[in-house]
Amino acid sequence: MNIKDIAKLAGVSVSTVSKIVNKKDHSISKDTRERVLKIVHEYNYTPYSSSINKATSTGIIGVLINSTVSTDSMLNGIINEAQRKGYSPLILNSCGDLDQELKNMTSLITKQVDGVIWEPVNEESLKNRIHFNSSDIPVVLVGGGGEANSLELPYKLAAYFLTKQLIEKKHRKIACIVGEGHRKNAFIEGYKHALFDSNLKFHESMVLSSLDETINDFIIGGQISGFISSHLYKSIELYNLAIQSGLKSPKDYSLLSIQNDYDYSLVADQKTISTVTINNSNFGAYICNVLINTIAGADAIKPYEEKMVLDNTNTLGLPDEGGKPKILVVGSINMDTFLYSPQLPHNGATNFISSFTKLPGGKGFNQAVGTAKLGHRVRLIGCLGSDMESNSIFQELEKNGVSTIGITRSSDTETGQAYIFVESSGDSMISVLPGANADLSPIKIEQQTGLFSDAEFCLIQTEIPFKTVEKACSIAKNEGLSIILKPSASKIIPDTILKKIDYLIPNEDELLELCPQFDSIEQKADFLLSKGVKNVIVTLGKKGCYLKTTNVERYFPASEFSAVDSTGASDAFISALASYLLRGCSLEDAIQIATYAAGFSVSRDGVINSLADRVTLESYIAKKDPKLLVSHLETGDGSLA
Repeated sequence: MNIKDIAKLAGVSVSTVSKIVNKKDHSISKDTRERVLKIVHEYNYTPYSSSINKATSTGIIGVLINSTVSTDSMLNGIINEAQRKGYSPLILNSCGDLDQELKNMTSLITKQVDGVIWEPVNEESLKNRIHFNSSDIPVVLVGGGGEANSLELPYKLAAYFLTKQLIEKKHRKIACIVGEGHRKNAFIEGYKHALFDSNLKFHESMVLSSLDETINDFIIGGQISGFISSHLYKSIELYNLAIQSGLKSPKDYSLLSIQNDYDYSLVADQKTISTVTINNSNFGAYICNVLINTIAGADAIKPYEEKMVLDNTNTLGLPDEGGKPKILVVGSINMDTFLYSPQLPHNGATNFISSFTKLPGGKGFNQAVGTAKLGHRVRLIGCLGSDMESNSIFQELEKNGVSTIGITRSSDTETGQAYIFVESSGDSMISVLPGANADLSPIKIEQQTGLFSDAEFCLIQTEIPFKTVEKACSIAKNEGLSIILKPSASKIIPDTILKKIDYLIPNEDELLELCPQFDSIEQKADFLLSKGVKNVIVTLGKKGCYLKTTNVERYFPASEFSAVDSTGASDAFISALASYLLRGCSLEDAIQIATYAAGFSVSRDGVINSLADRVTLESYIAKKDPKLLVSHLETGDGSLA
């Protein structure tokens, strides 16, 4: 094969081939140069001047790595792409030895390779780059090596992506499992970056290099709810350790991992664990092209991109919150300002305030705290502003054991405000500034669909937008939840909502707003039942409450408590009703228990402090109405099952 044969195959003149192989081709187009060089390399053409001219192409590229290559498909990507472009790759491995690395560099220089893909042993290695530079051999660095222009697999991006996936599922206690090797530091950096962007603190103790049975104690104890892993084999190790303690993913913990394309040959069922696949072979082809472009003096190719997407979601779920039945509350969250005076304000009169206090509130907040105090796992879906008051509300919810994973923040709206006037008789009136509650949109509810999946009751109030109420009711009904609706400040409730309601609980004023065309409570309740509501319970303040179903009609007397502040009575009633229905009480017994809870509430100032806990409530009922408790199955501590 001579220069005339090369020119004929390429369809160019002999002088053009000569210029290209001797790198005097500035006036020749990129396409022509690449076509000629491909033929030159494929046919191993060596010009006569090559023995004396170092600038002549040999058609060989060096690959100097520092890792085990038996399972790494990156090398396959380099080899396949080099051969496809007409180059012969010469592969050497430094095996972590600086002396061997220098010998390999010398060997590549002696063979006059056209360029080198180099994975340095460490930063010390970079001092020897002068040998490549003095021989005018282009170099592409991979795997870190301490230089900013070194090309790396996107382990940092993958760790960031995996961490954000867990954060979006409401995980806050996320551990990072890493193996030794060049990806370790990049993976930790991505993990830290994701935590920082989500306002979560980084703790060094949450970076794990080794695993043993004690990791199960951290899962069981709630110190860790989710893991990301830099290596699939580490994920499999954790998965198997957890099984030994009866822990399953995603029920007890979530686990996300990197999976390299070569892992497919190592693991028979790689779909067990939720992974994002890093394609080493594609990366190998990419860095090979970077080197070939550098050798040819061509324009730089596009930066390497790896699309981050989970291969499956088998081990990705919400944080575990224990095995107890859950209650989901969807509703308003406010900062309540209580204004105490001898009488309620009225038109034309100046009203003097004797004292005031500020406490977290809102019907959604109150009912969530109320059910949590009665011993249930509770999640609250609501919206807060980004002001200082929102932080104190978060703290109060966490103090009372309410899960806040369903709460979002509105960046440009303040937290809702309620101004509650309380007179000495205990009666009250409320004015509400919705604030961030108005930003609780149907879209935000839909984004929280996963929170409905393992609950049994959904408590909703109409202090949030009606479209949001309707969306919450639709999801709850689709998930098989029993819906309790408090129609706060509502003049009308669409039939599309009413037919989904299991328990509608208005007070007398709210009932009048909903059914102004009827005179009696009984007629109004019948009308609501005709619209599809299954149970209507009307709270009547000092007169107790009224129940109407298709089979039952009954008045219940109020419990005997002195009224101090009636503000949170309905929330206490609803919290107890849901709690004891969930424990298996009949509806009538649950209502009787709820009247006691409401009685406790009106006997104390404010709302949070007036909501009775389970021990207090059941101890009181055991003295006043012991048959109410005895009629149900009991647990070992004598409380309701």
